[in-house]
Amino acid sequence: MTKLTKNQKLAYEKLDRNKLYTLTEASALVKEITKTKFDASIDLDVRLGIDPRKSNQMVRGVVSLPHGTGKQIRVLVLCTPDKEAEAKNAGADHVGLDEYVEKIKAGWTDVDVIITMPSVMGKVGQLGRILGPRGLMPNPKSGTVTMEIGKAVKEVKQGKIDFKVDKSGIIHTSIGKVSFEAQKIVENAREFIQMVNKLKPAAAKGTYIRSMFLSSTMSPGIKIDPKGLDV
Repeated sequence: MTKLTKNQKLAYEKLDRNKLYTLTEASALVKEITKTKFDASIDLDVRLGIDPRKSNQMVRGVVSLPHGTGKQIRVLVLCTPDKEAEAKNAGADHVGLDEYVEKIKAGWTDVDVIITMPSVMGKVGQLGRILGPRGLMPNPKSGTVTMEIGKAVKEVKQGKIDFKVDKSGIIHTSIGKVSFEAQKIVENAREFIQMVNKLKPAAAKGTYIRSMFLSSTMSPGIKIDPKGLDV
């Protein structure tokens, strides 16, 4: 068994593993038990009562967090020359097409989000084997394949995130940083959970949100009471 550090022992002492915390309690506690020297991310893991193997029970969506994620999102826009100025003015970090397609084929993926337009998906589609496993493949459902390039870049920079359930029926997402005020963590979490609820598949039976944990990069998970969400 791995030996716990001093800070980990203190964290476990403050955390009641048998308690279901309200979202407000958990947001305050995660700040209290995180003692990293860096600004750790706040993560929310939600286990859903669905069968992700069935296409009619897939949960995938996008949400704009009111306070953003606290991360500097690096955006690559793959577009035609007539859209380059729009992308740059909106704050894209990298803009181009053929040269970036070749860079990606050579192994470069040093970005967080890729936005493109329908007319160049023929070229971008060739990158699926590289971008897909890294979660970087543009998709119309997430708003990253669009003619409104400038709008899409601004939304991503301001805190728009996309998410989907994994093979185990769990959604993993980051909703902020430890440096955020507890209330901002609460508001980001509520916005995310509201969207997950809106996306409940009609084919899903029984309890939809089965369990939920809030944690930071280096903290233990805090179990949240789905009935104490106030959403």
